[in-house]
Amino acid sequence: MSRPRILIVGAGFAGYRTARVLSRLVRHKADVTLLNPTDYFLYVPLLPQVAVGVLEPRRVTVSLSGTLPHVRLVLGEAQPEGIDLDARTVRYSGPEGDSGTLTYDRLVLAVGSVNKLLPVPGVAEHAHGFRGLPEALYLRDHVTRQIELGAASDDPKSRAARRTFVVVGAGYTGTEVAAQGKLFTDALVRKQSLREGAPPRWMLLDVAPRVLPELDERLSRTADRVLRQRGVEVRTGTSVEEATPDGVRLSDGEFVETRTLVWCVGVRPDPLVEGLGRPLEKGRLLVDPHLQVPSHAEVFACGDAAAVPDLEKPGQYTPMTAQHAWRQGRIAGRNVAASLGIGERRAYRHRDLGFTVDLGGVKAAANPLGIPLAGPAAAAVTRGYHLAAMPANRVRVAADWLLDAVLPRQAVQLGLVRSWSVPLDTASPELARVAGAPGAPGAPGAPRAPETPETPETPETPETPETPGVPETAGVPGARGVPGTPAAHGVPGAPEVPGAPEASAVPGASDAGDAGAAGDTGHASGADRGRPSPGAVSRSEGTS
Repeated sequence: MSRPRILIVGAGFAGYRTARVLSRLVRHKADVTLLNPTDYFLYVPLLPQVAVGVLEPRRVTVSLSGTLPHVRLVLGEAQPEGIDLDARTVRYSGPEGDSGTLTYDRLVLAVGSVNKLLPVPGVAEHAHGFRGLPEALYLRDHVTRQIELGAASDDPKSRAARRTFVVVGAGYTGTEVAAQGKLFTDALVRKQSLREGAPPRWMLLDVAPRVLPELDERLSRTADRVLRQRGVEVRTGTSVEEATPDGVRLSDGEFVETRTLVWCVGVRPDPLVEGLGRPLEKGRLLVDPHLQVPSHAEVFACGDAAAVPDLEKPGQYTPMTAQHAWRQGRIAGRNVAASLGIGERRAYRHRDLGFTVDLGGVKAAANPLGIPLAGPAAAAVTRGYHLAAMPANRVRVAADWLLDAVLPRQAVQLGLVRSWSVPLDTASPELARVAGAPGAPGAPGAPRAPETPETPETPETPETPETPGVPETAGVPGARGVPGTPAAHGVPGAPEVPGAPEASAVPGASDAGDAGAAGDTGHASGADRGRPSPGAVSRSEGTS
């Protein structure tokens, strides 16, 4: 008799936790398969520290095959309209253009969320989100490049524009990106030989009346005070009306010249669930308190893409945060095992343990177990929480923190991620678009640069001998990551928020969950992107 087949789609906070629970509970009793575009779980809450050079990129990734014994990993993405609930099959596309079909007896949908797009002219073309590792790497290069180009420019207007950085959305992610980004650029400017002109200017915009509107007012006041003391311009009650190659126009009529627009207004459920033909709640798949899809008892859903009834607040659904995604993953794993006769099933209930917001340096805001903290004490709690919440890499992360405290950061551009490879409008923020893919340079149908007339050949000149010891330099096309330049500028949140959705900086927009972190408190989970942690204080940020 063949063993039951369990298929998990997505390895964010909810999907990874589900796989980890099942690898222990159903070992040798069922076959567990995990379908995910990457071979790692991303701890999103620490993504802002990757963007500013505190942590190396691999520190926030956890190997799936290395930490999930007895789980088969299949690299790929479920195709739109590719899930057949009646035939119990899932069609997927592989990383090299191949495709395949997986069958199941139990299905767990943990596909998370994607960037929330709003009808603001120019945003899709000139902004970048902060949902995945490629976006964090791009932002780090882009910010470094703007500071270096500004230092070398003779034009005061251009220099000021390159030193201006606009972050839209004052939830967990936007607040952390602005707070840590200001420290990063100030350090970069101090290293430049040409220091004329104004210091780096960071602006944080939101239509909400205060920063971190989903958190306790005391935490909000602490974050606001730290931001303003650091020199960040906090503009509440302000939205973006238009983004152009040269800057952004605000709702108060002001035009801000900038080459960097960071879009952190929240996330929306992965549109994959819309193709199931099942009832939805604001784009999220409706499930019962046991995380099962009505009329399909073999199908479970958790994380950002699932509308889970909030038993603590009858009539409401749990918010899209990493804390909820992480905890729902545990219940989903137990209930899948129970459906196979292993253990008993449970309904999902939760209790908030607090929030943490890392503001960079020795500054943070936290309220573990309802106790408000600020300054170094909050920073210690925040970092301790992350070390406890991370499934792996704790020693490496702690070592990077120690090195950052005693050594200067390395301010170099690696040039590994280009602007066109991390578009804002993508269903897969965890994957960088590759050359030849639809919409990428060189792809069929992509606009081509006009051909230049052929220059006549010139007579050959005698070869000059090579200079010993001088390496040959390779020419690299100069994409600048700036709105309106060959490469649109960009960037990337960080924590989740149980309860209230994060307000965006655009009229009528509300954050369904910040681009954010793991094991956390009020971040949106997206690949379950948030910050959860079993029995730990939640931090801010959101991907299932």
